[in-house]
Amino acid sequence: MMPARPRVLLADDHPAMAKALGRVLEQECDVVGVVTDGSDVADAAMRLHPVVVVVDVNLPNVNGLDVCRDIMQHNPLAKVIVITGMMDDAIRDEALAAGASGFLHKLAAGSDLVGAIKQAWIDPAPAR
Repeated sequence: MMPARPRVLLADDHPAMAKALGRVLEQECDVVGVVTDGSDVADAAMRLHPVVVVVDVNLPNVNGLDVCRDIMQHNPLAKVIVITGMMDDAIRDEALAAGASGFLHKLAAGSDLVGAIKQAWIDPAPAR
């Protein structure tokens, strides 16, 4: 049975941004964890079982695009939404090629992120 709210893992290395995103998401999602280092995201995802991982491109040690690739390699049905402060078509294209279910600018409205999470959550098709 599908849970009533999507379980979300948030990966962002900026504490203020992670806190703000967490507050926005907790209105309609269950934020099961916040990770600040790219090398910790895949392990946290395996341990916490989120249905959607929201990952920043610029994470220390392992960038968000590589995190997305790693998660998708281990679970092709995973849902990853990549966020960034840089709106660059090449980064968006690389995120989608890595298997991301969505790509958003960090300054997008909170409702846009919640909408992207809900869409990824209910979409049974693989992200590719």
